Amino acid sequence: MLKTITPFLMFEGAAEEAMKFYVSLFDDSKIVSVERYAAGEVGVEGSIKIACFVLCGRTFRCSDSPIKHAFTFTPSISLFVDLDDESEITRVFSTLANDGKVLMPLDSYGFSKKFGWVNDRFGVSWQLNLPG
Repeated sequence: MLKTITPFLMFEGAAEEAMKFYVSLFDDSKIVSVERYAAGEVGVEGSIKIACFVLCGRTFRCSDSPIKHAFTFTPSISLFVDLDDESEITRVFSTLANDGKVLMPLDSYGFSKKFGWVNDRFGVSWQLNLPG
């Protein structure tokens, strides 16, 4: 029996913008499929019912929830990304931090060469790591 675990990001109207933003940041990334709400369905017409995208070779899914919730993303769950070089971690960190919130600035904290933690403008939490 096939079993997989796929990270799923639920947005309230920003799924497409977020997905395109994330795909633009990393190599080996692409949008795989997008299904939109049609007229008369429970979600806003044209918004993302379900989408599949790949970041650094890893599959993700996302949607725009048609239901308003009293919760959103928290740093309790984050996307941990190992990057290849200092210029790449600096670029990705500053792009994610733009209109977001820095939780831990890029620095050496003793457990990696360089590390930073940021919530992006959509509220998704990212831990960026430069091993070594």
